[in-house]
Amino acid sequence: MLKIWGRSNSINVQKVMWAVSELGVDHERIDLGGNFGGLDTPELLARNPHGLIPVIDDNGIVIWESHAIVRYLAAQYGDGSLWPSDPAARSTADMWMEWAQTVLQRDFIQLFWNLYRTPVEHHDHALLANLTTQCATNFSHLEDLIGDSPYISGQNLTYGDIPIATQFYRYFTLDIERPSLPRLEAWYSRMCERTAYAEHVMVPYEDLRARLAP
Repeated sequence: MLKIWGRSNSINVQKVMWAVSELGVDHERIDLGGNFGGLDTPELLARNPHGLIPVIDDNGIVIWESHAIVRYLAAQYGDGSLWPSDPAARSTADMWMEWAQTVLQRDFIQLFWNLYRTPVEHHDHALLANLTTQCATNFSHLEDLIGDSPYISGQNLTYGDIPIATQFYRYFTLDIERPSLPRLEAWYSRMCERTAYAEHVMVPYEDLRARLAP
């Protein structure tokens, strides 16, 4: 059975769980990281020497890094669905997956950390304003480029949608200013209609909010 190590409110773990659920792969998830700890245990470090989640073990195939895991799962279990048979469609999925890692998530995680995981009393308002603007620019750029297709690679959900859309729930539910993004909002609405997305990405994250110690 496929085993997945990681906590359910980690964005990177959510990518994996969403993919697994879409593919219908029998699996077991083991809580790890955050409040659960365990990132420095010999057991985890034997699987991932970097001490990070998610990590999977698929009948002896051990993989770390969320995007590598999502690609593997799509290729192994989703040929013709999450893993398009057309190389051109796969290249589109790959381009957006790389962009999600190097641009979109890089900036959004900084915003989320400094806004939500930093106590209000310690907020750097100038930094937050800059990060909010940068994230708005990134999402607006995506808005301009995705066109009218229902998904990132065309008519069907692929692994390329997963890293980007996993950011959506928090971006659209944080108390921040956002530009009007009708295409992305329509895309987000389509994601919300997917059972796997609702179950694994639309997860409450209030417990991640930082508060000053009493």
